[in-house]
Amino acid sequence: MASILPRNSYRLSSKYEFPEVIALNVGGTYFTTRLSTLRRYEDTMLAAMFSGRHYIPRDAEGRFFIDRDGAYFGDILNFLREGELPHRDRVRAVYREAQYYAIGPLLDNLEDSQPLTGEKVRQSFLDLLPYYKDNLKRIVEIAKLRAVQRKARFAKLKICVYKEEMPITPYERPLFNSLRFERSESEAKLFEHHCEVDVSFGPWEAVADVYDLLHCIVGDLAELGISAEQQCIGVCDKHLINHYYCKRPIYEFKITWW
Repeated sequence: MASILPRNSYRLSSKYEFPEVIALNVGGTYFTTRLSTLRRYEDTMLAAMFSGRHYIPRDAEGRFFIDRDGAYFGDILNFLREGELPHRDRVRAVYREAQYYAIGPLLDNLEDSQPLTGEKVRQSFLDLLPYYKDNLKRIVEIAKLRAVQRKARFAKLKICVYKEEMPITPYERPLFNSLRFERSESEAKLFEHHCEVDVSFGPWEAVADVYDLLHCIVGDLAELGISAEQQCIGVCDKHLINHYYCKRPIYEFKITWW
């Protein structure tokens, strides 16, 4: 005797026929759209899901259920319907959803828009600082340890951020203010030292300046859910040789935990 399939199921071996109007439940948020909209681009997860070859569960009301946060699914549908792109504030989140649903045309459009294009440029700059991510982790670790030890709401760190490798003093010739200035190995060692700070960033050779890197540090800490404020509190006054002093800028970072 043949088994009876449940109302909201169908045989995987046979192609399921969908209605022209599709009711969806995406993570608890309801949408209604045309079947042709979901099938707009062939090589997407949505087109595959609603091709009739795969089983899709339904909720108690008979809506097709997608186990995904529905907050940005409306942006996905708007692109499939009219090619509409999300507002800049939503681009990053919609991009993640477009990756999940494998919507290539939407990914291509978002990658050419802000803030994703800006992020590519920013990352090309940060690639010049291979220690950048390790330094971020170190900032978090030190700040957390100090806050716990002192049972304080915030922790302060001293961070050196300098673009130029050569020391900057009023007595230096202009040539000294460049990473391209060549000194012998013995001469270079006279200027080697470590500033008395918790973390040090630099040097690098790019148009981006110290304030650009400070912006990156504070922004990336915010992405980790960490509130950080910074201010310049002076320069490293270590004497190197003759009339040369370090003069690298020192910044105080205040990490607030609650």
